[in-house]
Amino acid sequence: MKCPKCASEYAYQDGDLWTCPECAHEWSEAEAAPESPAQDEGVRDANGNLLTTGDTVTLIKDLKVKGSSSTVKSGAKVKNIRLVDDPVDGHNIACKIDGIGAMYLKSEFVRKA
Repeated sequence: MKCPKCASEYAYQDGDLWTCPECAHEWSEAEAAPESPAQDEGVRDANGNLLTTGDTVTLIKDLKVKGSSSTVKSGAKVKNIRLVDDPVDGHNIACKIDGIGAMYLKSEFVRKA
C-alpha cells in the first residue's frame, strides 16, 4: 500500500494502522481506500457523457483513414457503435461508417448524438 500523503511505496502495517517511514504519516486502511468516482467507469465521449454499445455518435474532428487517402469529415454521424473490451492504441469504439467501411475510433473524437 502506498502512503496517501507522499505516495511512498515503503509504508508498513503496524497493528491496525499503516505508517509511512518517509513522512511519518499514519492512517487506517479504511481511510486509504479510494472512492470510486463515476468518471472512471465506462467509456466517455469528448463532453464526458457515458457511451454504451448501440449509441449514435457524431465526429467532432476530421479524421484521416489509415492506409487510405480519404478523410472522415467532422459532423459525420456514426450509428450503432460497439465498445471494444481491449482498446488498440486507444481506439475503444468499433463502428461502420457509410462510404468508408469498418474502422475503430477514439472516444475523445466523438460526442453522443
